[in-house]
Amino acid sequence: MPTHALLRRASALALALALSGAAAAQTPPADKAAPATAAPAAPADPAAIVATVNGQPITQADIAIAADDPALSLPGVDEAQKKNLLVDYMVDLKVGAQAAEAAKVGDGADFKRKMAYFRDKLLLDDYLEQEAKKAVTPEAEKAVYDQSVKLMKPEEEIHARHILVESEGEAKKIAERIKGGEDFAKVAAETSKDPGSKTEGGDLGWFTKERMVPDFATAAFAMKPGTVSDPVKTQFGWHVIKVEEKRTKPQPTFDELKEQIDQHLIRKAQQDLILKLRAEAKIDRKDAPAAAPQTPAAK
Repeated sequence: MPTHALLRRASALALALALSGAAAAQTPPADKAAPATAAPAAPADPAAIVATVNGQPITQADIAIAADDPALSLPGVDEAQKKNLLVDYMVDLKVGAQAAEAAKVGDGADFKRKMAYFRDKLLLDDYLEQEAKKAVTPEAEKAVYDQSVKLMKPEEEIHARHILVESEGEAKKIAERIKGGEDFAKVAAETSKDPGSKTEGGDLGWFTKERMVPDFATAAFAMKPGTVSDPVKTQFGWHVIKVEEKRTKPQPTFDELKEQIDQHLIRKAQQDLILKLRAEAKIDRKDAPAAAPQTPAAK
């Protein structure tokens, strides 16, 4: 079994045991109310020793590394309890590792190959992360944003409401009621079969044409603001549509795109780095397939 799978299994076992113990722990006495505000905790000293196992220290830095392990994710657990669980896990890890050392597990050739693999992987992961951070600069972000916005074509979008019913006859009666002066939102709340919008008066918000099914979109985008449609049939049933407003879709702001921009810069920096390293390295693939012989025509 791969080393990382063993770690995941071990971590799951240790954390499950620790979590069950924590769940059984007593809650604070009811008469001791928690303070209204808590002072911010001081940053932990990475070198601080939180436990020892047969004389070997476990430091705060070790706990921080464990906390970053996706296999030890503890959503919904408060920080104090999480730290206790991680310390328990690190104790189990040390105990097990010491026993494995005594059994000379680390002397085997297969283990050494795995160690070399995971060392290379950690080195590459950290190097890529380190180099990628250099690529995310305000200047690079702005350049990508400006280029992205430039490539975005103006799109028309509308703000509309609808009422969905099962038959054309029902839709005709509803359209007549609204065209006769009844409030669209009130009628939608009474009659619409669309659970997602009926409680909002049939409001669908702003949308572009491609976001709706073709028959609905064609009818809605052909209407003028303030008008109510005749019944429109789609795969979902019969609709009565009211277009409230039309506009050109506003371009997204930098803040709305920042996360995507940063991910793009990171991926591009990492990809460019790997391609550069490959190009500069002397690589001899022993398993490379032999090139197919060229025909005279191909030559």
